[in-house]
Amino acid sequence: MSNPIEETNPEDSVGHYQFLEFDSVGVVKALNGLRKDPYLAFSLFNQLKEGGFSHDVYSYAAVVKILCVWGLDWKLDSVLLEIIRKEGDLDFGILEFLQALEEGLEKWCSHVLVRVSGALVKAYASVGMFDEAIDVLFLPRRGFTLDIRPCNFLMNQLVKHNKVDMAVAIYRELKRVGLSPNDYTYTIAIKALCAKGNLEDARNIFQEMEESGVTPSDFAYTTYIEGLCAHGQSDDGFRVLQACIRAKVPMNASVYAFVIRGFCNEKKLKEADRVFGDMENQGFPPDQHAYSALIQGFCKAGYLTRALHLHSEMTSKGIKTNCVIFSLILQGMSEMGMNAEAVTLFKEFEGMGIVLDETCYNIVLNALCQVGQVKEAAALLMEMKSKQVVPDLINYTTLIQGFCLKGELVDAWNLFEEMKENGHNPDIASYNVLVGGFSRRGYTQDALSLLNYMEAHGIKPNNVTHNMIIEGLCIAGKAEDAEEFLCNLEEKCLENYSAMINGLCLVGKTKKAFKIFVRLYRQGVLITKGSSLKLLHNLLVEGDREKVFQLLKKMLHLDPVPPYRRVISILCREKEMDIAQWIFKVMVMKGLTPDVIIYTLMINGYCKSNCLKEAAALLDDMKNKGIKPNVITYTCLIGGSWVGMGSKESKIDPIGLWAEMRDMGIQPDVICYTVLINNHCKARNIEDAARLLKEMIEEGLEPDVVTYTALLSGYCKMGYENKAKVLFEEMLDKDIFPDDHAYSVLSCYHILKARMVQFLHQDS
Repeated sequence: MSNPIEETNPEDSVGHYQFLEFDSVGVVKALNGLRKDPYLAFSLFNQLKEGGFSHDVYSYAAVVKILCVWGLDWKLDSVLLEIIRKEGDLDFGILEFLQALEEGLEKWCSHVLVRVSGALVKAYASVGMFDEAIDVLFLPRRGFTLDIRPCNFLMNQLVKHNKVDMAVAIYRELKRVGLSPNDYTYTIAIKALCAKGNLEDARNIFQEMEESGVTPSDFAYTTYIEGLCAHGQSDDGFRVLQACIRAKVPMNASVYAFVIRGFCNEKKLKEADRVFGDMENQGFPPDQHAYSALIQGFCKAGYLTRALHLHSEMTSKGIKTNCVIFSLILQGMSEMGMNAEAVTLFKEFEGMGIVLDETCYNIVLNALCQVGQVKEAAALLMEMKSKQVVPDLINYTTLIQGFCLKGELVDAWNLFEEMKENGHNPDIASYNVLVGGFSRRGYTQDALSLLNYMEAHGIKPNNVTHNMIIEGLCIAGKAEDAEEFLCNLEEKCLENYSAMINGLCLVGKTKKAFKIFVRLYRQGVLITKGSSLKLLHNLLVEGDREKVFQLLKKMLHLDPVPPYRRVISILCREKEMDIAQWIFKVMVMKGLTPDVIIYTLMINGYCKSNCLKEAAALLDDMKNKGIKPNVITYTCLIGGSWVGMGSKESKIDPIGLWAEMRDMGIQPDVICYTVLINNHCKARNIEDAARLLKEMIEEGLEPDVVTYTALLSGYCKMGYENKAKVLFEEMLDKDIFPDDHAYSVLSCYHILKARMVQFLHQDS
């Protein structure tokens, strides 16, 4: 069949055609007749379709040609998306469609095909049909090349959908098919490579840009910096940022926020704070994103005083706070157990008119429940509703858990029913909370009935559900019911037995837990490492050394990879050094070489038990075996050596250790200096302590709040009022703010109370 796309005389309106009956040839002629009025042509095309006419490849080609010539891209996109979505129902494919466009279009062929091919690539990519988009992108073409922009769109969509390998592969193929990347193409390639973690390849893109004569945009540098910071290389990210500033590459505050967030994620708060300070020096006043990143970092590290100070500083500059920043502060308080303080702060912020979301409310709901104020939590849920903040499943589950913890199970069940009535289908977490609540109160039958209720509503109980019942019944003093439930389980797992032992350990029934452990051992079953260690801890606390040895022997026998490190850690913490030494020797007898961590745990245990001769012997042993001590090892020894100072048993010279550590090239860190400063203060060697503080600063180490608190405490005990005041001011000048422990220490001394009150007043 010949191509019917021909020129005919145009008509003035669609109305001329609406009462005629068309075949394919007639439709094409009519469309071409309206080629000078693309809107009428497009309207006719749609009216015919709505009237039941089935367009074929040639009528689609005709309307697409018209839309291309007139540059009506959004209408073109709609037609192409229609072809894509109906491809299985149409009597032609994309290849036939492109061929129909190509035939008889010598004058417009290249222009139309370039535009349509590019639009097809974008259309396929926009609906996630990436393989088809790539097929169109790399179709063989006769003498014309696609525009790079559709390719950029495709690559960007691939990166957004986490198909970075495909995006990189397309980039590598571009030049082969005659496409020249532009600055945006290179930037997307950098973004893709950074997403993969191929940071070296991403850096090489800049070299490729230079070789191609393309100047990197600020977006390219920003993308690379963000990639470095997202993959734990914030130091490099900051260096690139500084180089960009020196080279006068336009930057903005958001780039600094990337670097600050990166350092915070790497727990390098001092570096993050330094970048924050550098922003303003470079003419970029910190914005909401920069403050948010730094506040989050300090909250996660437990420096809430500093986080609150930053928030106060931010709002004083007219930068609006939001519920995200507020949630960070509340969450930080909650994680530190400061639930009452979180509730107080919430009420304060609520009075400021800040719009709060479900996340903020949930943190406070949980905080109220943790401090036993469940009625207040219920009132807060009502307040949410009155403010048009719709409680979600998590909000309801949090309050249900609060009622369960208080034993108010009727209220918990009523809220559970309300949650369902409001359209929130309970998930496994919601059911587990209720099951745990009933079990902990000893309502065995109610807990079992709830299991049946769950299954009737399409939620299958899992191991966590069963474990909640087992542990809960043990806590309620119904260990027999818990055992019966465990026996009746059709499919038992290791975690179920471990839950039984956990529950018994929680209520002090260690002997019964040990009997179950032994029974399982005889069956060749070993409970989870976590439960074994809980049982070990209980036996140690109860002083049952005979059973401790039995437990450890059985663990070593059945466990192919015994948790030596954790066992030794528990034993050292409980100062059971003879048993820890036995485990240590067992390791060696099995041909295992204890690492620096195990040696350090043992040394620390001996130091805390004032067995300094044994600690010194272990240090010699590890060095003889070629295991290099680290700064933590020496810190433990230096700290312990002061305990035994003057004792005949003391075999450790702290000054000698300090020199030995330096000779081995081990640089003392802030903690090591702090331990030494603290010990000098306790020994009333206050001048030596002050000298060490000066020395660590000269070494490039920044003292933290613990370091300053140690020396401040020493000054106060010695009655050096002026020195204490000067040191406190120095600490504040460095933006090192007292934490809650520092406040409790310093508030004992009258000489600093006035200054602390003044500082708190400024910060509020």
